[in-house]
Amino acid sequence: MAIIRRSPLDPYPVTPKYLQTRNSALHITPSQLKNTKVKSDEVYGIVIDVPMNPELMVTMVCYINGAANLYFNNGGEYTGASTRYKSVVQAARNLVVNATPLKAKAKRTSSFPLPVGITHFVYLLTKRGIFKTEITPGQLTEDDKEKRVVYFLYQQMMGAMRVAQLRDAEGLPEGGKK
Repeated sequence: MAIIRRSPLDPYPVTPKYLQTRNSALHITPSQLKNTKVKSDEVYGIVIDVPMNPELMVTMVCYINGAANLYFNNGGEYTGASTRYKSVVQAARNLVVNATPLKAKAKRTSSFPLPVGITHFVYLLTKRGIFKTEITPGQLTEDDKEKRVVYFLYQQMMGAMRVAQLRDAEGLPEGGKK
């Protein structure tokens, strides 16, 4: 059986479930986030498409209320960690609160393509629309302060989600010991 290798410049293979959850995440409104008040220019949510390798991409979704989920292009997902882990809530809030300055480097969009190659697509949700920018790891300059801050914070967020996944797999609470 021959292995078909996908070019890094081809679109990622996706499942209908992935497309549906990603689309839903991009269109959450502030009124759907309980106990959340948001100013019109503030970012209340962030959706980041992160290529992991030529076959796997994850979409990380975080909202101002601390909700956070991961959706994988193959249909897998990791959801609900923010209901179990304060560290996930804190990382998600920190990312979203600090994403508002990045809006100045983003453009308003109504189109939500998937990335190709290693470029990460970052969508900022505001009451005034959705804004998009791109981050290419390894190519951030000193002038890209807003992008570097958000990149660092979403790497921390990924770390918090990974620790939560490992704790879930071992049946450990956030404190560590059973």
